[in-house]
Amino acid sequence: MKIAIIRERKSPPDRRVVFAPAALLLLKQRFPSVEIKVESSDVRFFTDDEYRNAGFEVTQDVSDCDIFIGVKEVPADALIPNKKYFFFSHTIKKQPHNQKMMQAIIDKEIDLYDHETVVDANFRRLIGFGRYAGIVGAYNGIRAFGLKYELFALPKAEVLEGKEALIERLRRITLPPIKIVLTGHGKVAMGAKEILEAMKIKEVTPAAFLDKTYTEPVFSQLDTLDYNRRLDGNEGATIDFYKYPQQYTSDFGKFANATDVFMAGHYHAAESPSILTREMLKDPKCRIKIVADISCDVDGPIACTVRPSTIAEPLYGYLPFPHEEADFHHPGAIGVMAVDNLPCELPKDASEGFGEMFLEYVIPAFFNGDKDGILDRAMITRAGRLTDRFRYLEGYVHEKKFEIVP
Repeated sequence: MKIAIIRERKSPPDRRVVFAPAALLLLKQRFPSVEIKVESSDVRFFTDDEYRNAGFEVTQDVSDCDIFIGVKEVPADALIPNKKYFFFSHTIKKQPHNQKMMQAIIDKEIDLYDHETVVDANFRRLIGFGRYAGIVGAYNGIRAFGLKYELFALPKAEVLEGKEALIERLRRITLPPIKIVLTGHGKVAMGAKEILEAMKIKEVTPAAFLDKTYTEPVFSQLDTLDYNRRLDGNEGATIDFYKYPQQYTSDFGKFANATDVFMAGHYHAAESPSILTREMLKDPKCRIKIVADISCDVDGPIACTVRPSTIAEPLYGYLPFPHEEADFHHPGAIGVMAVDNLPCELPKDASEGFGEMFLEYVIPAFFNGDKDGILDRAMITRAGRLTDRFRYLEGYVHEKKFEIVP
């Protein structure tokens, strides 16, 4: 088996990689029979020389490999026929901008595996960059607050070495007694919580958050039923919400009226109610000053996320009444941070963490006959045909009907 670590070809450049040199060494130790090539890259955080010094071949030509592993989408013209590819394809929601690439995967009879579709038997995701999105998103939210009110000027996360450097900078600042609300309990939210806890910000219950006044900064982490209620007035339940989200409506307004900084780290299904609505933002009692939309669903559950922002220009303002973007420093504007590729700001930490997960959950499946079904569930196409789990993409990828692999 020959594995290629491919270079990232998307623009803007992504400096992350699935395997850092140290992780590749560990892979080789655990599975000595595997051959590994690293495609040369002048973008990757880890240099070509770091891979060479670790004993790996770095080359411009990896076409003789069997499995190609990358992070982001591979341009259609760079895909090699009849190979196995592993990357974030961003196709499972029928994303229009990747339709051409998906068609090329079909035409070139490629086996496509997606990092996003690596799940266990209960369809829980096993690998991802969510934790690092949360870490950077929380840092950016605090940074935005300091810039908005000219209290402190933290450097961009991308210029710092890693998570510990972010925390060290955050510990130098003094926050006023603001209230921070964090939604979600998944990897994204827990990454954000790591930062808040590292800053020694006190955590309080949702009830206390709403009812009490504090002389120090505090935060509260909300679960689904903390900010959603049943339309019929009956008591809700988490399992009921996930089964019948259309029977619920947002009750986040009470938190909007008590919150200075909102860090959005929740997962939001298409059928779920919006969370922070335009009406809530227009309410004279709304107290929100900064929204760090880590999940970044444009035109989604957070009304002030009118567009994604970028690492280069991460902040913009939002005016509730015209419902439009404004200058970040406009006195009437809510500050919005909605960078949609936050882990790119921590390329070293994110790459190292992702490689650990990939080595634990994915690589063994190539050597144990996929006894746990990891590869089978992650496979979107086999030899250019849609697998059964992803048959719903048939119309998306091509008008022609393809044979479905059971």
